[in-house]
Amino acid sequence: MEIINALPDHIDQISALEALCFETPWPLDMISRLREQFIVAVEGNTVLGYAVLSTVLDEASLDKIAVAPVIRRRGIGKALLDAVIARCQAQGMATLTLEVRASNQAAIALYENARFTPVGCRKNYYEKPREDAIIMTLVM
Repeated sequence: MEIINALPDHIDQISALEALCFETPWPLDMISRLREQFIVAVEGNTVLGYAVLSTVLDEASLDKIAVAPVIRRRGIGKALLDAVIARCQAQGMATLTLEVRASNQAAIALYENARFTPVGCRKNYYEKPREDAIIMTLVM
């Protein structure tokens, strides 16, 4: 497995994963427009997962992270998260923030193991189903 910046020929696979992983997936044109913010985990030509990172000044946001459901719990999400954190550190970011479903205990554990701390809550942030988001931040 290799973690690289998303290439144009990854867009269709990212879109397919997006539809598998999220109740409200981003449309293909949005993924295409934001491609340069995507980091992908690939094996050969196959996209196993991706992360979307955006930055403003010295603050970074992990907007999405997803791994194909059939290959979860194999360290791909952790590898993507580690790559995002390393990129933020290399770019001199002060913080990395994310939102996670309050019920997503696996993701919360992953983030806590990476030293993220809960800093707030966004009530009814998610739809399908309606659910709160826990805001978590990593100070670099």
